[in-house]
Amino acid sequence: MLVANRGEIACRVFRTCREGGIRTVAVHSDADANALHTRVADTAVRLPGAAPSETYLRGDLIVKAALGAGADAVHPGYGFLSENADFARAVLDAGLVWIGPPPEAIEAMASKTRAKKLMGIEALSEVTADDLPVLVKAAAGGGGRGMRVVRELAQLDAELTAARAEALSAFGDGEVFVEPYVEGGRHVEVQILADTHGTVWALGTRDCSLQRRHQKVIEEAPAPGLDDLTETLYDLSVRAARAVDYVGAGTVEFLVADGKAHFLEMNTRLQVEHPVTEAVFGIDLVALQIQVAEGAALENHPPRARGHAVEARLYAEDPAGEWAPQTGTLHRLTVPDGIRLDTGYTDGDPIGIHYDPMLAKAVAHAPTRAEALRRLSGALEKATVHGPVTNRDLLVRSLRHEEFTAARMDTGFYERYLADLTAPAADPYAPLAAALADAHGRSRFGGWRNLPSGPQTKRYLMAGTEHEVHYRHTREGLTADGVRVVHADARLVVLEVGGVRRKFEVTRYDDQVFVNATALTALPRFPDPVAERAPGSLLAPMPGTVVRVSEGLAVGAAVRAGEPLLWLEAMKMEHKISAPVTGTLTALYAAPGRQVEVGALLAVVQQT
Repeated sequence: MLVANRGEIACRVFRTCREGGIRTVAVHSDADANALHTRVADTAVRLPGAAPSETYLRGDLIVKAALGAGADAVHPGYGFLSENADFARAVLDAGLVWIGPPPEAIEAMASKTRAKKLMGIEALSEVTADDLPVLVKAAAGGGGRGMRVVRELAQLDAELTAARAEALSAFGDGEVFVEPYVEGGRHVEVQILADTHGTVWALGTRDCSLQRRHQKVIEEAPAPGLDDLTETLYDLSVRAARAVDYVGAGTVEFLVADGKAHFLEMNTRLQVEHPVTEAVFGIDLVALQIQVAEGAALENHPPRARGHAVEARLYAEDPAGEWAPQTGTLHRLTVPDGIRLDTGYTDGDPIGIHYDPMLAKAVAHAPTRAEALRRLSGALEKATVHGPVTNRDLLVRSLRHEEFTAARMDTGFYERYLADLTAPAADPYAPLAAALADAHGRSRFGGWRNLPSGPQTKRYLMAGTEHEVHYRHTREGLTADGVRVVHADARLVVLEVGGVRRKFEVTRYDDQVFVNATALTALPRFPDPVAERAPGSLLAPMPGTVVRVSEGLAVGAAVRAGEPLLWLEAMKMEHKISAPVTGTLTALYAAPGRQVEVGALLAVVQQT
């Protein structure tokens, strides 16, 4: 089997293939030449280039790769070409088995505009002020790409342009549509599985309301508190599947508000969040996809659901910095036993700019919802995540938030609580522990002297704030004012504060230091002078490519604070760069197609 995808989902499908005795073929871009999915496959085929449009969206190259590698079947995963009917036809026309629904079903449902018409729902043809707020949405694909909430009519044209560009880059299809935006609703979906013999399973519900940028962050099964609405959702989902003679795994998505279910779309593929359904029903959805594609018949009724499962997506991103994606080396990623971890990375792998910033999915299953939430939040808190900034702390706080634990959440959760969920809460003793571990690691002769020594000083950056710590080498070892140092070596520091002993595990990678779950940056003792940027400088918040500059923007133009000036594309998403102040644009260094690193100077606005 060839998996026409990359990263976590390719590794996930390969795992089932290995267990079932099926040999595997990976495809990879140049950026993914040494990626985990490439390394674990039996065979790998290069797709020249790095951009999705050159590689994972080239169906012709993927079919050629499958034939050249001797594959019998193709699994599309999710994203990329997974909902592309032409690609499905090309696979079938090449004599290969397609692990997915018939192309006709994909055509009917993969375009959200056609899917809504099939379910008797019309998109907005003309938007007026009375229709606001509205949601601009890509007709193809998902994952939050090509989606924009518009609250002011004047913003509609610009958001339509941005959504089209993002959808074209992610899915190879720039079609978008506009629909009413229902606020305060829950995102609920039903997993379906259908065979070629007329059986359609509704495999429970999932709640995916916690989202950022319309992309899911935490998902659970079953969706809590639906009561009598569950059977309605099942009926609508089965009806949608039968309407297009569906075969295989798929998901029907709804917005639940005021006790009513509003159809959103049908995803004709495996969902990112499928592991929570697998955990609750005790099944392997990928294995079932393969069996259905081979013509096997499903049982008349699905297996019985047991317990509750919760999944959290770990992203390399900064939630406090407008969710900016992060790059760098993932030094280490581990979770405690008993937690399922689906990932496309191993220790030491680089996190690049070309693809989605999701590092892994952590899944907990327990008899009750409360136990599953507690198990997952505790595991994430104890997880080792060494590398770029991630959303790990946000996930832990979200899972423990009163509104979420009480199942009162909706899709506006992060709009309301993001500031609280991202407030700095670093350990105040982490810098001291880092300094003591560093001192032990660098001392060759025990560090003591006959005469009392002066205090040693080290500086660290923690949660955006500089911290200076002091300690001394004495005959008794390392000491610090107000704290008893029980033990200190290069990896473990034990401090006693107010009669309470605390352990700190310390790991250092060059100037990056991790103390338990707290990340610090070691600052030089004598910092080099650096050139200051002019006030009003716009610096690239992430590495990426300049894809657009605001129409007519030129040096000398008057701009307003918050006005969009240009857009960067990084990790398959567009990121808006706005004027920091109201004034005059005095310099512009960005042009479409320019690749920039973090901190690159893009423009300068002189305040007026």
